Amino acid sequence: MAGLFGAISLGVHAAPDYGQELQGFPSPYPLQHYAFASQGANLQMGYMDVAPVTKPNGRTVVLMHGKNFCGATWEATIKALSVAGYRVVAPDQIGFCTSTKPEHYQYTFQQLAINTHGLLDQLGITQATIVGHSTGGMLATRYALMYPAQVDQLVMVNPIGLEDWKALGVPYRTVDQWNERELRMTADGIRQYELTTYYVGRWKPEYQRWVDMLSGLNQGPGKKLVAWNSALIYDMIFTQPVVYEFKNLKMPTLLMIGEADTTAIGSDIAPPDVKAVIGHYSVLGKQVAKLIPNATLVEFPDFGHAPQMEDPKNFHKILLQWLASK
Repeated sequence: MAGLFGAISLGVHAAPDYGQELQGFPSPYPLQHYAFASQGANLQMGYMDVAPVTKPNGRTVVLMHGKNFCGATWEATIKALSVAGYRVVAPDQIGFCTSTKPEHYQYTFQQLAINTHGLLDQLGITQATIVGHSTGGMLATRYALMYPAQVDQLVMVNPIGLEDWKALGVPYRTVDQWNERELRMTADGIRQYELTTYYVGRWKPEYQRWVDMLSGLNQGPGKKLVAWNSALIYDMIFTQPVVYEFKNLKMPTLLMIGEADTTAIGSDIAPPDVKAVIGHYSVLGKQVAKLIPNATLVEFPDFGHAPQMEDPKNFHKILLQWLASK
């Protein structure tokens, strides 16, 4: 998410190339598409709509992925929720993964929330629990603020946007600069970054699949359009903070924080004094929990940016217990 993906080798691995809508990558559940018009273009959102595998409990959970993630990376969480009786919808936002990469698009969290609301409306879903990870936490916050009557519960898993990097002194990157950065992305660089930031130096072989997914998308035949959309999305993330509006969330909110996480947008170009004070999730989680009126904070002391992938058994146990208690 935040650091520069450099070309640091962690061993020889030939990553596959995928199409600009992730064609060729095996979806863990049947992939569907929601077609709609937005900003003068015909677009489509890829999504998975997974039915309960046990007695339905009548509830729906919508999973919002992070910047370097996809709906597919929620695979273990989808399984855990569906086994517990939930219907699960996991979309890929426009500009990401299996969805359209427009040549021109004004990215805002409001626009992505509206797109997602349109999908849920088409699926006949009027009430849902919204779960957002990483950048998906920022989107989940915006969605909950825009559609509070339709959000039963809100869950944020190591969301970014718990601080305003721009206000704290992180330099601004232009979209062109972000684009140049994204075009330099390598599979080895992704793996090194995720190893240190997401997984706190603990690598598991199953993580390689997600490195291949991201690098294959970014190095495939549509890499220029993929990079351009990624650049626009980074600009959205940096310039549209949500931290000032956490106080307005009304629904029960679960904040799940891997305390060893150090993700902070632009930390790679921040001055040393700024870099020293950003991305401290062990502090940020506690601060934000105090801002949200009806918040429950759960901390994972030894885990990083993706506790749902690092410690899935414990993560899902806590998640399911909280969902059932509210």
